[in-house]
Amino acid sequence: MRTTVGIIGAGPAGLLLARLLHNAGIDSVVLESRDRAYVERRQRAGILEQGTVDVLRAAGAGGRMDREGLRHDGIELRFARERHRVDFPALTGGSSVMVYAQTEVCKDLIALQLEEGGPLLFGAEALAVEGAESERPRVRFRREGRDEVLECDYVVGCDGFWGVARQAIPADRSRVFERTYPFGWLGILADVPPSHDELVYARHDRGFALLSMRSPAVSRLYLQVPEGTDAESWADEEIWDELERRFETADGWRLERGPITSKSVTPMRSHVHEPMRHGRLFLAGDAAHIVPPTGAKGLNLAVGDVVTFARALVHLEETGSAERLDAYSETCLRRVWQAERFSYDMTTLLHRAPGATPFEDRVQLARLRRIATSRAAETDLAEGYTGFSLD
Repeated sequence: MRTTVGIIGAGPAGLLLARLLHNAGIDSVVLESRDRAYVERRQRAGILEQGTVDVLRAAGAGGRMDREGLRHDGIELRFARERHRVDFPALTGGSSVMVYAQTEVCKDLIALQLEEGGPLLFGAEALAVEGAESERPRVRFRREGRDEVLECDYVVGCDGFWGVARQAIPADRSRVFERTYPFGWLGILADVPPSHDELVYARHDRGFALLSMRSPAVSRLYLQVPEGTDAESWADEEIWDELERRFETADGWRLERGPITSKSVTPMRSHVHEPMRHGRLFLAGDAAHIVPPTGAKGLNLAVGDVVTFARALVHLEETGSAERLDAYSETCLRRVWQAERFSYDMTTLLHRAPGATPFEDRVQLARLRRIATSRAAETDLAEGYTGFSLD
């Protein structure tokens, strides 16, 4: 099997890259180890930055998002039983975010790829990337019990942290930067309308809490819990009671309860692999970087990576210059490190570290009050949250 771009992984990054290449007249093949049903139901991120929304629309993949997604023009910060709303459009010149689950993005892109695009092979497990430094890299994969080879001009690894793409980069050419946080997020899905029409980020002495949503009828909520917590050790009523404590305000705001349909614990960590390119192998998304979910950056960073790659390849096709491809890693990493910085700031702003001192608590509250009273500080948060430029 032969193609111009071999894409490993049919998450939003791989699927969007295939769509961008198709629209540019460049052929690709997508290899995905799981079946279609699994890809279309795995729960991940749900906040799309302004740039991601614009890219999906331009790619012809924004129709259902615009009909069913929830545009949000701000978030609410809560601390010391106070409430402060951050108005995104007023602070950023019109930018907002969209609540639209990753599962729905994948469904939209899969449908387009199967109808219009190149091969999308489910149940095709990538085993290795070979010849990355040659002009004809290969992806060995297994499908229906048979080993096959995909020959490419370029390979893009969108196969996540545990995928084979990053493993093809020699250790002596890699640098890894990481941080593990001593807490995680206990997340629930509940069949109850959201108790607020925008996301609520709450800093409390008992720990962080986040009120989010998946739809007008489904709430997504999170609690800061110790690292290694078993989600099943929390009874449903205990979760609601704790959420109520951490979201408490002085104005009598109420949290609506409903049946919890799922619960899980997400670890909190930061990870960056440099470089994001080796020969003709390019890393994108979680294969190259992970951010704690506080800043809602993971999916959006992956979009930035594949947009950068697609534009660079189109530039090569149109001009014969590989300058932008050669700059891929450096270009992406500038955005990645800004997102890492923003996610770190949000995480340390809102989570109470185990053993935090009264001094540290007061500094946290001072940082929050600075955002609530300084337009400059508030603007910095709004610009970071709605997204960094893809140009």
